[in-house]
Amino acid sequence: MMVQSGNPAMRLGTLIFATISLLLGAGGTGWPQSAPPTLGLQEQGPQAAPPPSTPAPSAAAREDSPGLINEMGKLFDKLPSILPPIKSPSETMNDLSRLAKPASMASGRVACPVSSNGAPDCKQAADQLCQSKGYKEGKSLNADSAEKCSAKVLIPGRQRKPDDCRTDTFVTSALCQN
Repeated sequence: MMVQSGNPAMRLGTLIFATISLLLGAGGTGWPQSAPPTLGLQEQGPQAAPPPSTPAPSAAAREDSPGLINEMGKLFDKLPSILPPIKSPSETMNDLSRLAKPASMASGRVACPVSSNGAPDCKQAADQLCQSKGYKEGKSLNADSAEKCSAKVLIPGRQRKPDDCRTDTFVTSALCQN
């Protein structure tokens, strides 16, 4: 069957399907091959019955046989050592309860101090906001910024200079934890 499609995904899907079909179809035990025919006239005698089926190959025989199926089997043998161990439901609940600390949201307005690199340090401001509400620490949820200028800006006819105004950042809400 020939499938012609302009869609590369369709062609790839068909190719994968055909490959898997061939691998699964060829995976069973087959008949032994007879000797290759020789040139010339050959006598047609009675064919020998197929040999009795042998039990499943041992692990040593499996190690020696090359092929895709064998390599995939080796991968699946190594898979449990790669994956993390499965936890019981009670262990999972204990882990989750350790992670879930009681928290509350606090609102207010605390200025973020300027850090050594010139950026606002809103973690410190969130901690201050939460400590004012009786909590230990906090994480900033919402921040606001405002431009604060000196009175010199209001003088008519004066040129504005870069250091006349600065931007202040404030934490307005934080998630607080004990």
